[in-house]
Amino acid sequence: MTGILLKVASVSVFVTMSTLIKSGGEALPAGQIVFFRSAFAILPILAYLALRGQLDTAWRTANPLSHFRRGLVGVLAMGCGFYGIMHLPLPDAIAIGYAMPLLAVVFAALFLGEKVRIFRWSAVVVGLGGVLIISWPRLNLFGDGFGSTEAFGALAVLTSATLGATAMILVRKLVLTEKTPTIVLYFSLTATVLSLVTVPFGWVVPDWPTLLMMALAGFCGGLGQILLTQSYRHADVSTVAPFEYTSIILGILIGYFLFGDVPTWTMLTGTTIVVGAGLFVIMREHRLGLERRDQRKLVTPQG
Repeated sequence: MTGILLKVASVSVFVTMSTLIKSGGEALPAGQIVFFRSAFAILPILAYLALRGQLDTAWRTANPLSHFRRGLVGVLAMGCGFYGIMHLPLPDAIAIGYAMPLLAVVFAALFLGEKVRIFRWSAVVVGLGGVLIISWPRLNLFGDGFGSTEAFGALAVLTSATLGATAMILVRKLVLTEKTPTIVLYFSLTATVLSLVTVPFGWVVPDWPTLLMMALAGFCGGLGQILLTQSYRHADVSTVAPFEYTSIILGILIGYFLFGDVPTWTMLTGTTIVVGAGLFVIMREHRLGLERRDQRKLVTPQG
């Protein structure tokens, strides 16, 4: 129960982060938003590591280049995602982003050699079909809408989901040799430094309310990461993962009351399909995990 509550808390904090970015980041370029999100996230992360006595060991790494690659992909994913949030209704941006875990299944099969059977392949295809249903009215490929900001916003979120799935594969490789605090800390630092490359492309001086909202968004990003990490300490991933989809409920409520976004039938239909496919993948992973555990028990000598 503690793990579930921490997961829901992390989802709520991440949605709050997206809301702050959508509210205060309208006049800021995506690269500058990435900087605020990454730089201010370092503060709660450092405090958390200090409280756990892990601050000294978190800096030690044998794979700085791997951290850089993960950071580069993550920065690009964040930039595209923030651009999408700024140009799409919040529920649509959240729902299209659900493509990321589905694409991660595909990439894990292609690049990590993980076995993906027909059940999960079917769920991935159905889920991506749901993403297409959500995205299609925004893209409007055969009409005048392809050049609209919403079309570019939908493409940006799809690109963010693809890059995010790639980052998940890189993290899976990193966890083989690196500790979680090290991965989290180096990502925030790398993202902060890399985002500074976008300064020549037109940063603006924010007013105080905007600066405050961006600082709070960054703090929420770091806090959400801590809560998410802690949730996995108290419950299995397969137990807490379904609660990721509570973000769409929060997104619909916030989008309606703060931004006047009324969910469309295509958005609701596509989201239902995507969530259903995602839950199927999670349940399938849970069952396979139990089977592997039972097999290990059978082959382990009993004392």
